[in-house]
Amino acid sequence: MSSLSLTLRDSSTMLRRNLLHARRYPSLTLNLLFTPVVLLLLFVYIFGDVMSAGMGGGDRAAYIAYVVPGILLMTIGGTVVGTAVSVSNDMTEGIIARFRTMAIHRGSVLIGHVIGSVLQSIASVVLVGAVAVAIGFRSTDATVLEWLAAFGLMALVALALTWIAVGMGMISPNAEAASNNALPLIVLPLISSAFVPVDSMPGWFQPVAEYQPFTPAIETLRGLLLGTEIGHNGWLAVAWCLGLTVLGYFWSKAAFNRDPK
Repeated sequence: MSSLSLTLRDSSTMLRRNLLHARRYPSLTLNLLFTPVVLLLLFVYIFGDVMSAGMGGGDRAAYIAYVVPGILLMTIGGTVVGTAVSVSNDMTEGIIARFRTMAIHRGSVLIGHVIGSVLQSIASVVLVGAVAVAIGFRSTDATVLEWLAAFGLMALVALALTWIAVGMGMISPNAEAASNNALPLIVLPLISSAFVPVDSMPGWFQPVAEYQPFTPAIETLRGLLLGTEIGHNGWLAVAWCLGLTVLGYFWSKAAFNRDPK
C-alpha cells in the first residue's frame, strides 16, 4: 500500500475509535451542549426585551436574530473542550504510548481526533440551531450561497479551534487541567460581539472584544445568515482561522512527537 493509502486507512480507524467513544460516553458532549442552550434561552426570554431595547428599540425577534450567530460559534468552542479532555486522557492513560509501538501512521491519531471533533462540532451546531429555530430564529434574507458560506465558515472555525484544543490536551497532565486550559475557548465568545455590539461597550474594553478571533467570525456569520454587511470581517475571520489552524497543527505535532518522559 502507498503511504497515502496507509494514512487514510489508519486515520479512518482512529476516527471510528473517537466516534465510538463519543457515542458510548455522551455525557461530556451533552454537558458542553447544555451551556450554549441555556445561554440562548436566558438571553432571549429573560434579557431579550431589555437587550433589544438597549440596542435600538427592536423587539425580541430582532435580538434572537442578533444573538444566535454568536451562540452557534460558542457551541463550537464548547464542543472542542471535550476534544482537549479526550486527547489528555489518551496521553495520560497509556494508549498513546502503545500506539507509538504499533505499525500505524503517527499522524493518524491526531487526524482521527481532529476530524471526529469537527464532525461533533457541526452536529452540535445543528442541534443548537434547531433550538434557535424552535424559539423563533429565522434567516429569510440569506441566499443558498450565503448558507453554504456560513456552514463553511463554521467548519473552518471548528477545524481551527480543534487543533488548538488538541495542543492543549497534549500538554495537560490530566483531564481536569485540559478542561481548564481550554476554558478560554468558552470565555472569549462571552467578551466578543456575541451578545451586544462592540461599540456599545466601554471604550477601554472595546479593543479586548474587537481584536480576538471570535468577533470577526461572529460578525461574518451574522452577515451571512441575516444578509447584512460583512465588511472586512470576512477576511479577518478566515485569517484568524488559518493562523490558528497552522499554530495548532505544529503545536500538536511537536507535542505528540516529543519523547515521553
